[in-house]
Amino acid sequence: MQQDEIIIREGIVHILDGELGYPVYSEEKLELSPVINDFFRAHIYKLFSGDDLKKCYFDEEEASPVYEIVKGFSEENLVESSKKLAEKLYEIMNANIAIPSGDLAVVSFQVNGKKHLAILKLNYKESFVHMTNTEEAGNVNQIICYQSTLPTTGVKLSEAVIIDLSDFSVQLVEKKYEVNGKKVNYLSELFLKCKAAMSQKTRLNIVTKAVEQVNRKHFEDEPLKAMEAKSVIKEEIENTGALNVEHVSEKLYGDMPQIKEEFDAKMEKYHMEKAEVKPQSEKTTKKFEKQYLKTDTGIEINIPMEQFEDIEQVEFITNADGTISVLIKNINKISTR
Repeated sequence: MQQDEIIIREGIVHILDGELGYPVYSEEKLELSPVINDFFRAHIYKLFSGDDLKKCYFDEEEASPVYEIVKGFSEENLVESSKKLAEKLYEIMNANIAIPSGDLAVVSFQVNGKKHLAILKLNYKESFVHMTNTEEAGNVNQIICYQSTLPTTGVKLSEAVIIDLSDFSVQLVEKKYEVNGKKVNYLSELFLKCKAAMSQKTRLNIVTKAVEQVNRKHFEDEPLKAMEAKSVIKEEIENTGALNVEHVSEKLYGDMPQIKEEFDAKMEKYHMEKAEVKPQSEKTTKKFEKQYLKTDTGIEINIPMEQFEDIEQVEFITNADGTISVLIKNINKISTR
C-alpha cells in the first residue's frame, strides 16, 4: 500500500480533555482541506506500514457497545456515531486518571475500494511557540508553552483503532495504562471489549528474547553463538519474508536436543512453536543489520552483517589460551569521528 492510495472520506474530532471534566463534542464534520487530508492520510499510513498493529476480534458472546455502534455506522450518521464512541471512551478515561487526555478523531477512509473506519486517539503533547507583543519599546518576543497540541505527522500514534467496514475486523495499536492499580490494555479490553492478538513486532521480540535467554544461559562464554543467532534470524527474514520459529529452532539448536527443547518450551508458552512472524517495517528488522560487540577491555566494534558473514572481511580467532582475537581484513582507509 502506498500513502496516496488512502482516500479520506469524512472526519470529525471530539475533545477528551480530562482537565475539563467533560467531553466537548463537535456537532459538525471536519472541513477536509488538503492539509487536513494529508494529516490523517500520513497517520493512517504509518499505522498500516508499521509492525505495531495487532488484530482484535469481537466476541459475539460478550456484549460490546462499540461493536454495536460500528455495525450501525454510516457516513450519514458519523456525527452521532462518533459522539457515542467518544462518550464510551471518555467514561473509561474519566474513571482512570492515568489515561492521557487527547482529541478523538473518527475518520472514514477507503483503500483499494474497501471502506474503513479509523478511531484515532490524538494524545496531547507539550510544545513551545513564540509570540510577539507590540509594546512601547517595540516588539517583545516571548516563548509560550502549549499543553494540548496534537501529534505531528512525523510521530507514530500509540493508540488507534482501524475497522474494516466490510467484515468489522479490527486492527489496533494500544498502550497499557494503570486501571485500578494494574496496567491494562484498556483500549481493547475495556473500550472495544475484543480479544487482541500480538503484533508482529511483539512476536518478533518474543522470539529474539527467548534466543537471547537460552544463549545467555548455555553459551555465556561463547559470544560467537549469540552472533550466529542474529545472523540466522536476519537470513531467515531476508530469504522468506518471514521468521519461521521451527526453522530457527532447528538451525540454532538442532544438534543440541536438550537446549532445543528448552527453547521450544519458551515458544509454547506463547503458542508460537509453529508460528511465522512477518515483520514488514525496516525499522523493526533494523537491529539485525549489524553486530554490536564490546570487549572486556572497553573496545566497541560495529560490524555490518554482510561483512560479519564474509570471512574475507572479518575473522574471529579462538586462541590457545581461550581468548578471542578479531581480525578485520582488507581495510583501505580508516577515518576517525
